[in-house]
Amino acid sequence: MKLFAPKFISTMLVMIALSGFGLASKQPDPALAKEAKVTMADAEKTALAKAPGKIKSKELEKEKDKLIYSFDIRTKDGKMHEVNVDAITGEMIDDTVENPADEAKEKAMDKQEKKDKKKPQ
Repeated sequence: MKLFAPKFISTMLVMIALSGFGLASKQPDPALAKEAKVTMADAEKTALAKAPGKIKSKELEKEKDKLIYSFDIRTKDGKMHEVNVDAITGEMIDDTVENPADEAKEKAMDKQEKKDKKKPQ
Protein backbone atom coordinates (compact mmCIF):
# COMPACT_ATOMS: atom_id res chain seq x y z
CA MET A 1 0.00 0.00 0.00
CA LYS A 2 2.88 2.37 0.71
CA LEU A 3 4.11 2.12 -2.89
CA PHE A 4 0.68 2.69 -4.38
CA ALA A 5 0.36 6.38 -3.50
CA PRO A 6 3.67 7.59 -5.04
CA LYS A 7 3.11 5.54 -8.20
CA PHE A 8 -0.46 6.76 -8.49
CA ILE A 9 0.57 10.39 -8.02
CA SER A 10 3.40 10.04 -10.53
CA THR A 11 1.06 8.46 -13.07
CA MET A 12 -1.53 11.20 -12.60
CA LEU A 13 1.07 13.95 -13.01
CA VAL A 14 2.30 12.41 -16.25
CA MET A 15 -1.28 12.07 -17.54
CA ILE A 16 -2.03 15.71 -16.72
CA ALA A 17 1.15 16.89 -18.42
CA LEU A 18 0.45 14.85 -21.54
CA SER A 19 -3.14 16.02 -21.76
CA GLY A 20 -2.09 19.66 -22.03
CA PHE A 21 -3.82 20.57 -18.77
CA GLY A 22 -4.59 24.27 -18.67
CA LEU A 23 -4.21 24.85 -22.40
CA ALA A 24 -7.22 24.95 -24.65
CA SER A 25 -6.32 24.34 -28.24
CA LYS A 26 -9.00 23.84 -30.82
CA GLN A 27 -8.26 21.37 -33.57
CA PRO A 28 -7.94 23.40 -36.75
CA ASP A 29 -10.35 22.84 -39.59
CA PRO A 30 -8.34 20.83 -42.17
CA ALA A 31 -9.43 23.20 -44.94
CA LEU A 32 -8.20 26.22 -42.96
CA ALA A 33 -4.96 24.47 -42.08
CA LYS A 34 -4.28 23.94 -45.81
CA GLU A 35 -4.71 27.66 -46.46
CA ALA A 36 -2.24 28.73 -43.77
CA LYS A 37 1.24 29.64 -44.99
CA VAL A 38 2.60 30.14 -41.47
CA THR A 39 2.84 27.34 -38.90
CA MET A 40 1.13 27.52 -35.52
CA ALA A 41 4.59 27.34 -33.90
CA ASP A 42 5.88 30.35 -35.84
CA ALA A 43 2.71 32.33 -35.13
CA GLU A 44 3.05 31.43 -31.44
CA LYS A 45 6.59 32.88 -31.37
CA THR A 46 5.30 36.11 -32.91
CA ALA A 47 2.46 36.35 -30.38
CA LEU A 48 4.74 35.68 -27.41
CA ALA A 49 7.22 38.29 -28.64
CA LYS A 50 4.38 40.84 -28.46
CA ALA A 51 2.86 39.63 -25.18
CA PRO A 52 5.27 37.45 -23.19
CA GLY A 53 3.42 35.10 -20.86
CA LYS A 54 1.56 31.81 -20.75
CA ILE A 55 -0.67 30.79 -23.65
CA LYS A 56 -4.09 29.79 -22.31
CA SER A 57 -5.72 29.01 -25.66
CA LYS A 58 -4.88 29.05 -29.31
CA GLU A 59 -6.77 28.46 -32.52
CA LEU A 60 -6.73 28.90 -36.26
CA GLU A 61 -9.85 30.69 -37.46
CA LYS A 62 -11.37 32.95 -40.08
CA GLU A 63 -12.22 36.33 -38.65
CA LYS A 64 -13.56 39.13 -40.86
CA ASP A 65 -12.59 37.09 -43.95
CA LYS A 66 -8.99 36.88 -42.75
CA LEU A 67 -7.25 33.65 -41.74
CA ILE A 68 -5.64 34.19 -38.34
CA TYR A 69 -4.08 32.41 -35.42
CA SER A 70 -5.65 33.68 -32.21
CA PHE A 71 -3.81 33.35 -28.89
CA ASP A 72 -5.08 34.14 -25.41
CA ILE A 73 -1.99 34.93 -23.36
CA ARG A 74 -1.88 35.60 -19.60
CA THR A 75 1.01 37.99 -19.01
CA LYS A 76 3.02 38.29 -15.79
CA ASP A 77 0.98 41.33 -14.72
CA GLY A 78 -2.14 39.12 -14.77
CA LYS A 79 -3.71 40.68 -17.85
CA MET A 80 -5.21 38.53 -20.59
CA HIS A 81 -4.09 39.51 -24.08
CA GLU A 82 -5.74 38.26 -27.23
CA VAL A 83 -3.04 38.37 -29.89
CA ASN A 84 -3.95 37.70 -33.52
CA VAL A 85 -1.34 36.70 -36.08
CA ASP A 86 -2.01 36.61 -39.84
CA ALA A 87 -1.80 32.95 -40.93
CA ILE A 88 -0.67 33.97 -44.43
CA THR A 89 1.98 36.63 -43.73
CA GLY A 90 2.94 35.82 -40.13
CA GLU A 91 2.49 39.46 -39.10
CA MET A 92 0.93 40.41 -35.78
CA ILE A 93 -2.47 41.96 -36.57
CA ASP A 94 -3.93 42.78 -33.19
CA ASP A 95 -3.15 42.74 -29.47
CA THR A 96 -6.18 43.40 -27.30
CA VAL A 97 -6.17 43.40 -23.51
CA GLU A 98 -9.37 41.69 -22.41
CA ASN A 99 -11.22 42.68 -19.28
CA PRO A 100 -13.01 40.08 -17.12
CA ALA A 101 -16.33 40.74 -18.90
CA ASP A 102 -14.70 40.10 -22.30
CA GLU A 103 -13.15 36.88 -21.00
CA ALA A 104 -16.51 35.67 -19.62
CA LYS A 105 -18.26 36.48 -22.89
CA GLU A 106 -15.64 34.61 -24.93
CA LYS A 107 -15.82 31.62 -22.58
CA ALA A 108 -19.63 31.51 -22.95
CA MET A 109 -19.36 31.70 -26.73
CA ASP A 110 -16.83 28.84 -26.78
CA LYS A 111 -19.11 26.76 -24.56
CA GLN A 112 -22.08 27.38 -26.87
CA GLU A 113 -19.94 26.53 -29.90
CA LYS A 114 -19.02 23.17 -28.34
CA LYS A 115 -22.70 22.44 -27.65
CA ASP A 116 -23.63 23.31 -31.23
CA LYS A 117 -20.98 20.95 -32.60
CA LYS A 118 -22.32 18.07 -30.49
CA LYS A 119 -25.87 18.47 -31.81
CA PRO A 120 -26.72 16.05 -34.62
CA GLN A 121 -27.40 17.80 -37.89
